[in-house]
Amino acid sequence: MIFGRPVMDIEGWSPDYALKKESWRTVLTLAYQSLGVVYGDLSTSPLYVYKSTFAEDIQHSETNEEIYGVLSFVFWTLTLIPLLKYVFIVLRADDNGEGGTFALYSLLCRHARVSILPNGQLADEDLYEYKKDGIVSGNKGLGLRLRSTLEKYRVLQRMLLTLALIGTCMVIGDGVLTPAISVFSAVSGLELVVSKHHHEYIEVPVACIILVFLFYLQHYGTHRLGFLFAPVVITWLFCISAIGVYNIVHWNPHVYKALSPYYMYKFLKKTQRGGWMSLGGILLCITGSEAMFADRGHFSQMSIKIAFGFVVYPSLILAYMGQAAYLSKHHLIESDYRIGFYVSVPEKIRWPVLAIAILAAVVGSQAIITGTFSIIKQCCALGCFPRVKIIHTSSKIFGQIYIPEINWTLMLLCLAVTIGFRDTKHISNASGLAVITVMLVTTCLMSLVIVLCWNRSVLLAVCFIFFFGSIEALYFSASLIKFLEGAWVPVALSFIFLVIMYIWHYGTLKKYEFDVQNQVPINWLLGLGPNLGIVRVRGIGLIHTELVSGIPAIFSHFVTNLPAFHQVLVLFCIKYVPVPHVRPNERFLVGRIGPKEYRVYRCIARYGYRDSLMDDVEFEKDLVCSIAEFIRSEQPESNRSSSNDLEDEEEKMAVIGTTSTRAKGIKIWDENQDLSSATSTIELTEISSPEVPRKRVRFLVPESPQIDRDAQRELQELMEARESGMAFILGHSYVKAKRGSSLIKRIVINLGYDFLRRNSRAPTYASSFPRASTLEVGMVYHV
Repeated sequence: MIFGRPVMDIEGWSPDYALKKESWRTVLTLAYQSLGVVYGDLSTSPLYVYKSTFAEDIQHSETNEEIYGVLSFVFWTLTLIPLLKYVFIVLRADDNGEGGTFALYSLLCRHARVSILPNGQLADEDLYEYKKDGIVSGNKGLGLRLRSTLEKYRVLQRMLLTLALIGTCMVIGDGVLTPAISVFSAVSGLELVVSKHHHEYIEVPVACIILVFLFYLQHYGTHRLGFLFAPVVITWLFCISAIGVYNIVHWNPHVYKALSPYYMYKFLKKTQRGGWMSLGGILLCITGSEAMFADRGHFSQMSIKIAFGFVVYPSLILAYMGQAAYLSKHHLIESDYRIGFYVSVPEKIRWPVLAIAILAAVVGSQAIITGTFSIIKQCCALGCFPRVKIIHTSSKIFGQIYIPEINWTLMLLCLAVTIGFRDTKHISNASGLAVITVMLVTTCLMSLVIVLCWNRSVLLAVCFIFFFGSIEALYFSASLIKFLEGAWVPVALSFIFLVIMYIWHYGTLKKYEFDVQNQVPINWLLGLGPNLGIVRVRGIGLIHTELVSGIPAIFSHFVTNLPAFHQVLVLFCIKYVPVPHVRPNERFLVGRIGPKEYRVYRCIARYGYRDSLMDDVEFEKDLVCSIAEFIRSEQPESNRSSSNDLEDEEEKMAVIGTTSTRAKGIKIWDENQDLSSATSTIELTEISSPEVPRKRVRFLVPESPQIDRDAQRELQELMEARESGMAFILGHSYVKAKRGSSLIKRIVINLGYDFLRRNSRAPTYASSFPRASTLEVGMVYHV
């Protein structure tokens, strides 16, 4: 077993699958499933919104202007942000079915060519998912000038990447804060059965135990617990809506009048600065809205809209109205700390509701934790985060992954936040700032998508960012003013993760630039002659390189010190392209380096940022068969020998799919398989050795078109080399700042990047190489 291929490499997967019209049964099934995965966090927000809003900044008076104003703010915030912005606008900006901050950034990278990833190729633009969404070559007027400006100035591209990374870091920070506030708010119902002076001593330990149990369950995978998610959330939504209806009917049937925006004006006029600061608590009513877009890849757009519009939205509105109706008739509550959700629950059903709330909080926390795993994986794929161990917990759903290092880090940070603050006020301040920052980043990126991707007028983009940006800026200012009261936590966490991401990306970029600047010219290879000036031994030498063109310096470094190499050389590159998935029949780019008699090939395996590498022995066959298929389909006139022809190597590379996608292509047969279905074969004489017995191996070649003798001889040499074995040459680079570098660069490269490199995981493909056949070549990179 050597490499792995993506989970998406499954037979029967079709690029037209997403285009098929879904039946209503499928849509409703997905809508049901989305309730457990997407809306767990958003559904539990009634637990802490009113309590956080009335924490200290404003008081609840007998006129009810405060409670009515808060209800009006909650109603219009839920209507404008999740419903209008996300459901009707942002969900349409998916990247071939994928959503989230990085999906928007990927979309912009393709339409405006603002990606600073260094390994882009023209051939990547021919990928199905690259052009599926109908990229238009040019904008008009201000849109064209905006795109040209972004493509011209490198600093603007870096700013765009930094903006995407800030949103990503805040999502990670939300992954720390959401479990803490959800679980802590759920167990706060215990305060109704114990005294005020003792409830904290019970709530904190119980919340910590639940958090530890929650993170411990992560390694089992979402799919093992998923069947519980939707029923729990549905039960919870039914509970809070039924309680809301009861409170409205029983306590204040006229509470619906508070939905008028006039009460927002009265609220701010009466409370002034205190009311403005309390907006940080009101903001929590939309916690989890970003999940609708981030989890777009798991569900269809219509299913998410149906689940929110017909189930989640009305349930939340009824729940908030019910709490407001109860509070409007209970002005003298015994203590401020009891103004939370549970005080409005009828006493007879408080214990069952407490149990359901805890389960719903666990489900909501599960969604953000899984989302954090997914976004870390995307960052790793795009070279913006150190490599971590990624475990796939489901063989059917590629998005269900588990990252041990991130899981235990999140758990420790959650426990620290819970124990450190011990109340929902400070945790809610922190969570609110993280949530609104992600939404602001989404608004900024969406305004660019409207112009550059949708080719709409700049005026429409300005209206979008002005309308939604002004609302979110108001909430952002209210959250930021509480920086010293807990809001510093997401800022500190995001800063730490942002520094890590920037250092890793900067070091990776400089390392690649060094490879490009020090690559070996083709003329050097031609000067070695057909034998490359060295002894050619049997077998395939697989040289891993990050270069997509040219010969890596590691090759010359190796042959200079060890003048012996294999009869077949393959420069192999695994690269990620800015699309979610690469179809299996577009997986490989295969080309030739030098004349045919050199037997040197380049093979590039392309993956989307959502594709997954899994250990699979079939990948070795795919690799060899892709080279064999290239040899078979290569035109005779492509035997290039001049350096001028070889300089155009990238454009001459052929797109070769995996073995499972080529029904009439070359396949591999070994001694354990039946040849009855083969149309014709190229038989090889059995290679026997007194020390090491070899398997009899054949290529299965279609009858037509016929291949010439040179191609047959080349295929035979390739098969003989495969029988003799495959050796893996890996570069082990030590990156150092070159002399004359600034102090900051020396700190970043020599200390920061070196520390991250030594403590990060090896690449997935490297860890699955047979250690007995692996050779690491060390080099010092002075960048």
